[in-house]
Amino acid sequence: MARPGYGKRIASGQPPRTAADFTHLPPREAAVAAYIDRLADGADISVKTLAKVLPYGQCALRTALNRIQAAGHLRRGREHMAGTGSPRWITRTWWSRAPRDDTWWAAYRRGDVPEEGLRRPTRSRAVILLAALGREAPAMSLSAVECAQLAPLVEEWFARGADEAQLRHALTAGLPVPVHHPAALARRRLTAKLPPERRPAPPVLRVLECGKCGAPARAEALRDGDCAACRGEPVPPARTSVLSPSSVRAHAAEARAAARPNERNRR
Repeated sequence: MARPGYGKRIASGQPPRTAADFTHLPPREAAVAAYIDRLADGADISVKTLAKVLPYGQCALRTALNRIQAAGHLRRGREHMAGTGSPRWITRTWWSRAPRDDTWWAAYRRGDVPEEGLRRPTRSRAVILLAALGREAPAMSLSAVECAQLAPLVEEWFARGADEAQLRHALTAGLPVPVHHPAALARRRLTAKLPPERRPAPPVLRVLECGKCGAPARAEALRDGDCAACRGEPVPPARTSVLSPSSVRAHAAEARAAARPNERNRR
C-alpha cells in the first residue's frame, strides 16, 4: 500500500469486472492494467513498485502506463477536500476499469459524477435482507409481496448509511411473543427507528496533471491525459495585464504616503 493520500484511487461508476475488460489493449498493457485493476484502493502503483512484482522493467512499465492512460483508464492529478481546514493538496492517481474519454474525466474533475456512477443496487439488497429475516427470526418471515412493499423503507436506511447488521438488529431485536403481523411490525420499526440523514460530503476540488511532465492543466486542455506542450502543439502565450503610466504613479503615491508615518516614528 502507498502512503496515506497516495496510490490508486478508484473512480466512480465502475462496471462489474469481466474477462474482456482490457482486450482492447496490447498484451503487455492489458496484463499491467488487469493487475492494477485487482489491487485495492490506495495500493502503490508507482513504476518502481510495479517493477518489483511484474516481469517488466521500469522503462517498459512507464511506457505501458502512458498507453493505459491514453486509452482512458488512468489520470493523475491533485485533490483537496473543501471544508477540512487544511490547505494541503493531495497527489492522486485515479483509475477506471472502463475506458473513459476526455469529456468524462473533465466531468469527474468537476465532481459532476455521471449518472451511471450514482446507481446502486439498493433494491436487491433490500429485498434479499427482508427475505432472509425468517431464517434469523422465524416470527418475522415475510412473503414476496411484503418484501417488495417494505423494500423502499429499507433502501432509505441504506441511503442514510445503515448496513445490513443494523437493519437486522432493528427488525429482530426484542420481538414480542407472539408476532401477529410481521409485515406491520417491520413497517413500524423501519419508520420509527429510521436513522438521521447523513450530512452531505464536502465538495471535492480536483486538478488534473499532464501524464508526462506532471504540470497542472485544465481538464479541457488535456488530450488522452497529456498537455499541449507534450503533444508538440503550440502553447498560447499567457495573458499579462499592463498598468497605464497614470496607474503606476497613483500606486507609487499611495506607497509613499503609507511609508511617511513609519519614517516619523523611527525619527
